[in-house]
Amino acid sequence: MTTLHPTIAAVTDRIIARSKPRRAAYLDLMDRQRDAGTNRGNLSCGNLAHGFAASGEDKPAIRSGAEMNIGIVTSYNDMLSAHQPYGRYPEQIKLFAREVGATAQVAGGVPAMCDGVTQGQAGMDLSLFSRDTIAQGTVIALSHAMFESVLLLGICDKIVPGLLIGALRFGHLPQILIPAGPMPSGLANKEKQRIRQLYAEGKATRDELLEVEAASYHGAGTCTFYGTANSNQMMMELMGLHIPGSAFTNPGTKLRQELTRAATHRIAAIGWDGDDYRPLARCIDEKAIVNAAIGLLATGGSTNHAIHLPAIARAAGIVIDWQDFDELSHAVPLLARVYPNGAGDVNNFHAAGGIGYVVRELLGAGLLHGDVLTVGGTMADYSYEPVLEDALAWRPAPEISRDDTMLRPVAAPFSPDGGMRLLAGNLGRAIIKTSAVAKDRWTIEAPCRIFDDQNQVLAAFKAGELDRDVVVVVRFQGPRANGMPELHKLTPALGVLQDKGFRVALLTDGRMSGASGKVPAVIHLSPEALPGLDGVSGPLAYLQDGDVVRVCAVNGEVAARVDEVIWAARTAAVAPPPALGVGRELFALFRHHADEAEKGGSAVLAAMEAVTG
Repeated sequence: MTTLHPTIAAVTDRIIARSKPRRAAYLDLMDRQRDAGTNRGNLSCGNLAHGFAASGEDKPAIRSGAEMNIGIVTSYNDMLSAHQPYGRYPEQIKLFAREVGATAQVAGGVPAMCDGVTQGQAGMDLSLFSRDTIAQGTVIALSHAMFESVLLLGICDKIVPGLLIGALRFGHLPQILIPAGPMPSGLANKEKQRIRQLYAEGKATRDELLEVEAASYHGAGTCTFYGTANSNQMMMELMGLHIPGSAFTNPGTKLRQELTRAATHRIAAIGWDGDDYRPLARCIDEKAIVNAAIGLLATGGSTNHAIHLPAIARAAGIVIDWQDFDELSHAVPLLARVYPNGAGDVNNFHAAGGIGYVVRELLGAGLLHGDVLTVGGTMADYSYEPVLEDALAWRPAPEISRDDTMLRPVAAPFSPDGGMRLLAGNLGRAIIKTSAVAKDRWTIEAPCRIFDDQNQVLAAFKAGELDRDVVVVVRFQGPRANGMPELHKLTPALGVLQDKGFRVALLTDGRMSGASGKVPAVIHLSPEALPGLDGVSGPLAYLQDGDVVRVCAVNGEVAARVDEVIWAARTAAVAPPPALGVGRELFALFRHHADEAEKGGSAVLAAMEAVTG
């Protein structure tokens, strides 16, 4: 048996010890819900009749209570490419359930918003808090107590974390996530990025840019770059919450349909009254959370999960922080280069060996917990890839990468570390993703230019005011200030400055993007600039134009080079008034009560812990 890497063992043990009281309280609550909570068997006749009134041919089975009833929580809408394939899934799942003597009902729907559509727009201010809304919607769907297991249909940025946060409140139920897969590859991402930069410089027209974007985002499925959506799917595999190998099979294929059938059959096999009961609360434990972080690091995944994974963990009574990410990053090598960290997309990654290859390499090197409770068997089963022969089957992932420009073994990685670092200093704590950044730009020290809005940055760029070595600071972008929008709209402009030879970095208490690229981006700075519940402003509020700022991913530093006496004499900058419109005012409650990014930037989890202890 392979010995677990000592750093991974130490970090896991620390998380277990740190989480012990909350984890014990959570598991106790789940056990009580299983044994004495509300369920279909103890609903009144009136309750039950309402629950099966419209269930058609499944009505007798649901009424009798003799067969498992599977709840479906879906994020379907047909405006977003990633979620459009889910439209027909519920009817398929009902058919597949009947094949194994079960029934299924759509328990409810949750919203699914796309950062790609709202990027740089007012709607992006709702993005992070849509995760809390999705969690609440999931709880409402499952609160009817009509179900003995659950299938979760969701794939993109906030949707998967939101589904899990809500689903974990019903952690006594077995649950499986069903992906829909990435769209087939379109225009190469590198070409898309090139035209974006030309447009930022005024060298390409809007029509030319739109043509390129439409050729890249061209069909049903997730975007093909390795951002938050596809990082979600990888993490669900590394946590053992998918049918093995199902993350990156394209929509509309027979294999995709058979994987959905397999998930439906499997949830019936691990259900409430079966011999292989696998409740979500036991599947998502400390080791599963560490596995998700390891997968994120080994594949160069989205920085957004430095916020989402702590939030998912909290919902299961587990406490992780950025120090855990940082220490794991130093132990886990980078095995994949998927755009924006490399040239190929997730379809190329999947073809090269994909997640199955990564899992086998990590397990073989003692870099992954193999003894987690998964929905699909053991963790070793996730080193296999699905194929459609006469029927659905699994074969071992390739022993040798089919493309070593995209996927490499532990013995010859792209980098000895996972490329996600914690930076700390007199400006607070932040995250930087180095896997796509040239090493000679891991340290930037330059005078800063401060903005309170990303549109101000673009105006200064167009006016030539940023044509110099500069740390671009965008503050009042944290969860409490404006909902912590992504600032990916700035990437082309900052890329142009870097290509001109200037030493440039971004520093913000906001988010960048799951597709963070070649420009050093110090993000999620915490505490944020806006005063917290204690009335104290974060250090970023005291920074002034021209202050020299040092960001260094080599030694983990983010600091203002300002004399302490001068710093102490300053007053905090005044935050801009809250923006109104696009429904943002309805999310004021979330902003006012959100906690810091390192804990997940969540109002509902902060309030939940105040109740549960």
